[in-house]
Amino acid sequence: MSAIHSPGYQRLVTLLLLAAYTFNSMDRTIVSIIAASIQSDLRLTDTEIGLLGGTAFALLYALGGIPLARLAERVSRVNIITVALVIWSGLTALCGTAATFPQLLLIRVGVGVAEAGCTPAAHSLISDYYPPAQRASALSVYTSGISLGYILAALIGGAIAGRFGWRWACAAVGLPGIATALLIKAVVREPARGALDALVRRAAPPAFSIGHELGELRAVAAALLSDPPIRHMLIGITVGAFAAYGFYAFLPLYLGRAFALGSAQIGLIAALTGGAAVGIGILAGGFVADALARRGALWYALVPALGGLAALPLFVVAVTASHWSAAASALAVAGFFWYTSLGPTFGAVQNAVAPHRRATASALLYITLAVLGLGLGPLFTGWAIDRWTGACPGGFAAAGAGTVAVVACRATLALATRRGLLMTLAFFAWATLHYFWAAAALARSRVPAASSVQSDSM
Repeated sequence: MSAIHSPGYQRLVTLLLLAAYTFNSMDRTIVSIIAASIQSDLRLTDTEIGLLGGTAFALLYALGGIPLARLAERVSRVNIITVALVIWSGLTALCGTAATFPQLLLIRVGVGVAEAGCTPAAHSLISDYYPPAQRASALSVYTSGISLGYILAALIGGAIAGRFGWRWACAAVGLPGIATALLIKAVVREPARGALDALVRRAAPPAFSIGHELGELRAVAAALLSDPPIRHMLIGITVGAFAAYGFYAFLPLYLGRAFALGSAQIGLIAALTGGAAVGIGILAGGFVADALARRGALWYALVPALGGLAALPLFVVAVTASHWSAAASALAVAGFFWYTSLGPTFGAVQNAVAPHRRATASALLYITLAVLGLGLGPLFTGWAIDRWTGACPGGFAAAGAGTVAVVACRATLALATRRGLLMTLAFFAWATLHYFWAAAALARSRVPAASSVQSDSM
């Protein structure tokens, strides 16, 4: 075993990539955590908050994702992650200087472009550090950065926003990422592509050409979509992302509107329910799926399916609870079960393509998640809430309105937010169905969805 594939160094690399993804998540979600402060300062509607929390980030993520992923198939993935982390961290800190909605929107677009360089390269790196049977577990560790970032954004961002304002919160979560980028560059080494895959013939990539790059995109898309179990898992994770991004983007606002909680308390609840519980679920999903898959590959789909089935009624209980403690308890358990889907799905995707196509496969998946999930999920939920608020967009009464109208608008906003979140939950049910269909397809098939790649033709 080479030194870079020793268990100790594998863990070190995974933890450093986890740190990068943690800052990725922090910088992406900070807007939803401090949304109330931003909304009050800039007088924004919920639709505009949805644009900042999701759509602005996703707008150019899609355009940046493919070129950066194709670059990651040819050049140092460590360098790509390092540069991307420096750029998006700096732009997140710069968000605190925005004086208008258009300025903030433009900076968030820049954050999205830079963050597109992280996960495709990281997925490809991790898949070259771990053999196929351990990839769902390793990728679940990396993916738990979603929850760690949410925890830190909720605790640090919520506390700083409550004490010093939302502008200082942006700086606090953005600037430390630059130091982490330098550490990754100094420590993480670039492994050989496909070294841990059985019977893979490795060759130098051909000279760059537009035709070849387009051909590779078509080949990767065909490999993923032509396999029924993988296709259903991709639909499941995408529809689920639409629901999850929309739901969690407005969860802090809902806690404040429904239960009159302060920023610090909302941050703590969000950290525990949308962070800690979710992170445990992500880790459990990957390790449990890898263990159960020894009995049959259908468990890579069945673990997410059963998790979704358990999560859906708990999400409903959380949104309809009459006290914040009951809502928080249900949210924690629901988040644990729902996020068991990520590790198995990412592992299946990485094992379904050749080593020189893994960053591209990850990019195509994340572009779909960004555009349809992050880009449209918060926008849909914000739009749904605004439809229910009627004459009180954003909860603001008309200029010059009396105290009665102001109080009425606040009550209307709380009810509208609950209804908007309930509408969003329907998409969790749709996603869960696709995971059950994927499990059924795997049960009928003799070819495992997450088998190791056996050939590599370029």
